[in-house]
Amino acid sequence: MKREVRHVPVLLNEVLDVIHPRPEQTIVDCTLGLGGHSAALLERLKPDGRLIAIDFDPANLALARQKLEQVGGRFDLFHNNFAALLTVLAQAGVERVDAVLADVGVASTQIDDPNRGFSYRQPGPLDMRMDPTRGQPASALVNRMSERELAEALLELGDEDDAPQIAQLIVERRKSKPIETTEDLMAIICEARDFTIQRAAGAKLHPAARTFQALRILVNRELANLDRLLRVMPDVLKPGGVAAIISFHSGEDRRVKEAFRDAFRGGIYSKISPDPIVATEQEQKTNPRSRSAKLRWAKLGG
Repeated sequence: MKREVRHVPVLLNEVLDVIHPRPEQTIVDCTLGLGGHSAALLERLKPDGRLIAIDFDPANLALARQKLEQVGGRFDLFHNNFAALLTVLAQAGVERVDAVLADVGVASTQIDDPNRGFSYRQPGPLDMRMDPTRGQPASALVNRMSERELAEALLELGDEDDAPQIAQLIVERRKSKPIETTEDLMAIICEARDFTIQRAAGAKLHPAARTFQALRILVNRELANLDRLLRVMPDVLKPGGVAAIISFHSGEDRRVKEAFRDAFRGGIYSKISPDPIVATEQEQKTNPRSRSAKLRWAKLGG
């Protein structure tokens, strides 16, 4: 229960304003997480509407189910990646929906669990898979990728200015000992960026934050999956339906912006958000995770 209480969905009021859920509608939450957005949507869909929710992490599905059962109403949960939206809707017996929401951040339970390997602040295996039953852990990538591949990934996916130095030291250190834990990698990053472990712990932005973000995106193929979602969104919306995406990284936001803009220019979407919607000062104070959140929306023509 503690983890549930600590979970605060970002930009919740803004999401509800954009999607404007109503009874008898069918809405998809592509990133169920701990169910914060889904619970609020489901409350407004009752009694006759339907929520379809997807998550790649089996642990999230189990926790969120409890929350949604307390809300009541009609909902269906699917263990899959949001890139498989068409497959999920076919399984649900639905062709088109009134709205699609995706919050492409990481759930707090994933970060807080040291066994998942998402956090540089907690010792644990260097894993980072959102679905621990599929794919390769982060340790496999950092021990296999070339120095150039690592540097490019850290720069592109983490906006890490010190990517060359970090990649060089990773390759050097793994020659004598495989990098297997979050502590192993964090120590290497701190050394490459000339931070002591103690100084790093007190930094406003931990020196390992961007590298860990980049590896998480890489391990879970997050950008490729987002591109796939952006391509299929117009195909699953009813006329007048709304697509809404919350992103936390400049590379993700850029993809959403360009995809919505191109579809708008092509006459697919009739309206798009002129600028990203960001959290209020109050929300940023009470929920620091919201500081980097950007919400963009698009409305299908018709």
